[in-house]
Amino acid sequence: MIEQLKNVLEDMAISYDEKKDGQFAGYMDGILEWNQHVNLTAIKDREEFLEKHYIDSLLCAGSSEFQRSETIIDVGTGGGFPGVPLAIAFPEKQFTLMDSLNKRIRIIQQLCEELGIHNVTAIHGRAEELGRKKDLRESFDVCVSRAVANMSTLSEYCLPFVKVGGCFIAYKGPDCEEELLAAENAIDKLGGSIARRENFASLGVRESSGSELEHQLIFVLKNKPTMSKFPRKPGTPAKEPIK
Repeated sequence: MIEQLKNVLEDMAISYDEKKDGQFAGYMDGILEWNQHVNLTAIKDREEFLEKHYIDSLLCAGSSEFQRSETIIDVGTGGGFPGVPLAIAFPEKQFTLMDSLNKRIRIIQQLCEELGIHNVTAIHGRAEELGRKKDLRESFDVCVSRAVANMSTLSEYCLPFVKVGGCFIAYKGPDCEEELLAAENAIDKLGGSIARRENFASLGVRESSGSELEHQLIFVLKNKPTMSKFPRKPGTPAKEPIK
C-alpha cells in the first residue's frame, strides 16, 4: 500500500523517507479512528483512502506553480485534504488549513501535533469572513481546494487569499467544461484567469502507480488584486454565484 504512494512521489521527484512514511501512516490511522465519532470522510477502506485522499491530494505537487511556492492555503480542508498530505511531503513549505467546522480543525491540529507535522496551521472560519482579514487576504503563493462547490463560488472563496502573481489550484471532476465556461467572467472579476487544465496522466504519474483517479486540476492565475467587495457576506457566493 505504502509502496504505491512511494511510486507516485518518485514520479514527481519528491523524496520519501521513514519519517514521512510514519506520518502518512499515522495520519490515516488517526483520521479513520476519529471518523467513528466525527464525519471526516466517507472512505473507510485503507487502499481507497491511500488513493483518493493521499495520491489525489498530491496531484498538484509536480506543477511549477506549487514547486516554487512557499505559503499555501487549503480552503475547505475537511479532514485535512489536500493540505496535510502536501505538508508531509513538503516540510519546508508552510501550510494554512481552514474549515468552517471547528471539530475538524481541532482534530487536524491534534493529529499534526502528535505526528510532528510542524508546518501546518489549522484555522476555523468561513472563507467569506477569513478572506477579508488583513493577515490572510492576498497573503499566499498558492491556494488549493477540493471543496465541493461550483467554480464561480469556489473562486470567490479562494482567489481573495492569493497574492498577485500566485495561483489558485482547484480539484474538479472530469466533466467540468461547462462549469469552467460559466465561471470565466466571475474569475475575471475576482482578478484571475484560467491558465490550463491538467489531469493525472499529464502530471507525469506512470500507470504503474496503479491509480485510476479522475480529478483534474484547474490552474487559475491571480493577475490583479481582488476588488474589496469580494468575497461577499457569508452564504451569498453559494446562493448567488457571480455571473
